[in-house]
Order: sequence, then C-alpha cells, then structure tokens
Amino acid sequence: MKIVTVIGARPQFIKAAAISRAIKVHNLKQNIHNCLTSSLLNEVIVHTGQHYDENMSDVFFEEMQIPQPDYRLNVRSLLHGAMTGQMLEKIEAVLLKENPDIVLVYGDTNSTLAGALAARKLNLTIAHVEAGLRNHDFSIPEDVNRAVTDRLSDILFVPTKVAFENLKNEGFLCFPCEIVQTGDIMADNVFFYSNIADKRPKLLDKLGLSGQRYILCTFHRASNTQPENMVIIVDALNEIAEQQRIILPLHPRTRQALNKFGFVLSEKIIPIDPVGYFEMLQLLKEATFIITDSGGLQKESYLMKKRSLLLMDYTPWEELVDNGFSKTTSIVKENILNQFRRAYELSPDYAMNLYGDGHA
Repeated sequence: MKIVTVIGARPQFIKAAAISRAIKVHNLKQNIHNCLTSSLLNEVIVHTGQHYDENMSDVFFEEMQIPQPDYRLNVRSLLHGAMTGQMLEKIEAVLLKENPDIVLVYGDTNSTLAGALAARKLNLTIAHVEAGLRNHDFSIPEDVNRAVTDRLSDILFVPTKVAFENLKNEGFLCFPCEIVQTGDIMADNVFFYSNIADKRPKLLDKLGLSGQRYILCTFHRASNTQPENMVIIVDALNEIAEQQRIILPLHPRTRQALNKFGFVLSEKIIPIDPVGYFEMLQLLKEATFIITDSGGLQKESYLMKKRSLLLMDYTPWEELVDNGFSKTTSIVKENILNQFRRAYELSPDYAMNLYGDGHA
C-alpha cells in the first residue's frame, strides 16, 4: 500500500514523526514474519515548503528521524490564496505520478487543504489526522481549512471526544466517511521523545539559565504580529516579566515584526532563535508557566504538566479550558494580565487523561 503524506509546517512534522515511526515498526514486523510484500506500507513524503527555514523545518527531520521528503515543492511566503493554489497545482502533479492508495493530511494548514483538494479532484482516498477540531469561526483561516478538509476526507481520525461530537453535530454520521477516535499522536511523541530530550545537551546551560525560574512564551500568528495587537502583547509581556523572567523563542514572522515596528522588549525577556523539538521539550519541562498562541504548544504544555495562557480568545482544545489546565484571552492588555493571574493560580488534576495513552 502506498501512502502519500503531505506536510509543510512545524506541527505537521511532529505529527508525521509518529506515523512514520509506526510505519517503520509495521514493516519491520512484516519482514520478520516473512509476510507478503503486499502487506508492507510505502510512505512517500511531500514537503510543500510552507515552513522552510532550517530552524523551522530541517531540524525536525534530523532530530526526530523523519524520513527525508521525496518531494520538496518550495511553495512559500505567499498570501493564503496564492499559496494554496500553487500547492494544489504541484501536489496534483505528484499524485498523478505516484497514484497512491491513500493521501494522508494533518491538522489545519494551507498544506492540509491543498493536499485534500488535490486528492479529491483525482478521486483518491483521503485520511485526515486531527479531524473534528473547531473554533466555530470562519474568520479564522485554520478553521476553514479544518472544516473543508474534513468534508472532503474519507477517513477522519479524531483525537478527542469533543472532536467526535463536533463532527456528529455537523452531520458527518450521515456522510460516506469513516470516523475513528484514536487519541492524539502529539501525546505519543511527547511520551516517546521526552526521555531522549533529557539526555541531550541542555539549552538552559547554553543560555546560562540553568536552575532559574522562567516563563516560556511563543507567539507568531498573523493576527498577533499585526502592529495593533503586537504592541499590546509586548506591553503585557514586559509587565509580566517584571515578576518572572520570560524566554521567548522567536518565530521568523515575530522577529521580523519586532524589527519592523520597533517594539522594545524588557531586559527580563530573553529572545532566542527558533528551537527544535527536543529543545522545546526541555524548555517546557523546566518552565513554571507557558504563554503562547499555539494550540499545539498549549496541548504539549498540558502533557508536560504545565499551566498555560493562550493569546487568543478561542482554542480548538476546549477540554483544556473546560478542565482548568489553561485560560484564553482577548488581545487587550488588562485582559491578558488578568487571565495570566487566573491561569497562574490554577491547580488542575493532571491525572486526567485527555489525549490517550501514547499509542494513538
């Protein structure tokens, strides 16, 4: 069976690592038992180029031992429509050449949507990992990508009960598709890689911060790097940093916006280059608290038993807010500070299993 995996952004590289690892184990078992060649899985990886910086892409393939992409489409730095259109054209050419049994897409990016559209036009079977997530707001590009990809897909792998209920409420039980509740493959990776991360050189030692208390912060979404929102976020972070040091890995978009608009960070905020997956796990493990606009990092915070504040007033991971692991906030300084204080005082029950046992 041939599987074409379409990926293009950091969260997808991480998710794909779990699937590629499972494919490798499956094929090894088939070979050990001298099974027919037809029992093997052949994965063809297509990297759209949506994240192309070495620190945002190549490092994940190297660290997590993801097979190198068979195709690099190099579609980057474009507006949503142009990016999706170019990806659609190039992915279609790959699918015509490879003629796979299944096209596997992940999450909610333009790469996800383009892969699903290209496959549907060619009547190929589509499987969507992390299906059913919703913000219930089509002004959010990721929500559009999720909903359209789900509707086009034949197999929907949902990570949570909430995701299943979303699909049920939208009528998916009446559609010609298969819905499978699997647990979350990002939980698989956190459990699998955390011990490996512990044995690697410590980033905190390199930064001269070993043993010191800090908050870990990331923000990169397009809305949060617009000047009217960024000035509010930076002002709030500067005030929070007076209470506790902040380590801030800078997404290229965030660094560019900081430089362009001339925003000044407090001396107690430490900006660093983007980090790989293992270094992020190290930073998560030692942090006292997480501030982010990444739903993926919000979820990884929970998996590493950390409270978090999401710099958005919505989250597809509703169960984190509902069960007291996280808070959301609108981008208003007073709201950010108030929600930070409330989230910092949370005392959630981390024995609660929201995302499976690590074998999704």
